[in-house]
This record gives sequence, C-alpha cells and structure tokens, in this order.
Amino acid sequence: MHELIVALEDNNKRMDNVTTKYMVTERPELEISRTLIQRMIEKGEVLLNKGFVKPGHKVKPDDRIEIDLEELEKESLLEHDKRLPKAEKVSLDIIYEDDDILIVNKPAGMVVHPACGHYSGTLVNALLNYPGFLTRFNKPRLSNSGRNEEQKIMRPGIVHRLDKDTSGVMIVAKKGRALRRIASQLRNKTVAKKYIAIVRGIVGLDEGIINTPISHDRRNRRKMAIDEENGKEAITYYRVIKRDKEKNRTILEARPKTGRTHQIRIHLSSIGHPILGDTLYNGPVVNGLSRQALHAKSIAFIHPTKNTPMEFFADIPSDLKGLTD
Repeated sequence: MHELIVALEDNNKRMDNVTTKYMVTERPELEISRTLIQRMIEKGEVLLNKGFVKPGHKVKPDDRIEIDLEELEKESLLEHDKRLPKAEKVSLDIIYEDDDILIVNKPAGMVVHPACGHYSGTLVNALLNYPGFLTRFNKPRLSNSGRNEEQKIMRPGIVHRLDKDTSGVMIVAKKGRALRRIASQLRNKTVAKKYIAIVRGIVGLDEGIINTPISHDRRNRRKMAIDEENGKEAITYYRVIKRDKEKNRTILEARPKTGRTHQIRIHLSSIGHPILGDTLYNGPVVNGLSRQALHAKSIAFIHPTKNTPMEFFADIPSDLKGLTD
C-alpha cells in the first residue's frame, strides 16, 4: 500500500478529492479520475488511518491515506481502454485530399476529439473509419509490473480544433511528417484562418484589432475570460463585411493571429458585440439558430511536403446563410 499524508491546506476536504489530487500529482502518467478513486474507496482499496470510509468523508491534517497502487494502475488502464475512441461510420464533408492531408468541412454540433460526454460521433471517430490515416501515437507508460510499456493513444492527425458549435474548414494530417510540419506552422503563426462572425449591434470601425490576453474564467471553467494580468497573448483582427441597422447586427470577417480557446467569441463579446446565439458569452438567442453564428470560412498554409501555398474554403452553412443575406 502506498501512503499519503494529508496536508494542512486540505483540512476538511473530501477524501475522494484529496486522494485524486495527490495521485494525479504523483502519477501523472496514469489516467486518474475522481470517479476511479471513488470506486476504489468504495471497494476498500483506499483506506484512511487503516479504516474504511466513504468517498465524501472529510479528512484532517496528518491523516494517513493508503492506496493500493497495483489496483490503481490496473483500474487506470481499464479506464483508458474504455475511453479509446472507436471507428464509426460518420459521414465527412471532404473538401480536398492527397497522400498527406485531408481538408474537411466540419458541421456545427460535431465534437472534434472525444471528451467527457462526447465519446461517439466525433471527428476522430469518423477518421478512424477512414482509410489511410495516421491513427496512433505512442508514449511511455508504466505497466502493472512497473516496467515501461508503449501506451497507444488514438488521435488521428488532429492538429487544430474548432469548437463543437463552430462550423467550417479544418486541416487533418494523414502522416506523421505532415502533422509535425503543419503543427510547426501553427506554432509560428503562419497559418492564416478567416472566420465569418455575425454579431449583435453595429460595429463602428470598418477594421480593428483586439489585443487582450485570455485565460480560464476563475468562476466557470467552461468559459474563458479577459485577463490582463495572468492571461496568454491573444490577438484578433476583424473587418466589417456588412452592417444591418434594421436588425441591429453586423457581419464580420475575423482573423485570429493566435489560437486561444474561444478566442474570437470572448474577444468580440469583450468589445460589446457578442456573436449571435453564443449564450455562453452574452450572445442573444436567435429563433431558428441553435449555436453560435461563427463559421471558419477559409484556411491558408504551406503544404507540408509539396511546399506550395494552399488555401481552402468552406461555404457558409444554411443555418447562417439566412442571417447574412
């Protein structure tokens, strides 16, 4: 049994939360969730001061938590295997394909990579069913016997993402070299992305730059927030395509220089022009629109093996088309 000593800062906190926190720190190579730890506590594989307790029991400083590491590693491997995405027959709107890359038009509502609550119907599930894909990356992981093994991770060619309810063009790599070279271009900010955003209100400037750092919202981890003190650099350029004074909305082209989570959405909201339908960032509800009015219309980059400039476009989908006319 592996022993953990409860620190003063964790006084009166739940047994399952404290155990999860400590083990995630000590064994980051394992996939440890609070649900897994709760299950182990309930089975008696995690003890407090040599005794059985419930997951919600409140611990005190200097309490001794004992955990069966062998069972933890075994449970972690089982949990990982359950979460491995499976190949599924999900249709893809393919814009372009060659031996190295695939350009797809992702529909609104499709999650890119499996995550909590979305383990099926994702872009990754669809790609695993598509022939000719780079489907596995390996990294070292300790086995139950304590030896290094290769942990197989399904992540077929995903180099960048779009939010679940953002539609539009995406690059997917089919080979390792293509993935590395496109990822390098993204890091160097040489991939040019253009989005169509339909926002509330009449934007005054014909063109503008929003340069405000972004970090996670401290009160709601689902959201991002402007954070001048601790946020990461985030820059978005925009220009007005059309102003509709009658409907009090503006159609913008947004060009993010950086790629922060929810960047365009939080940036436009921060200047008083939230995206229609984006209720997470104060966007107004619009009849007939079930998502934010944001569409990735084009992406330009250097082909990873041909070394030629390429640009691809995705037509505006029907649910946004009526808002742009």
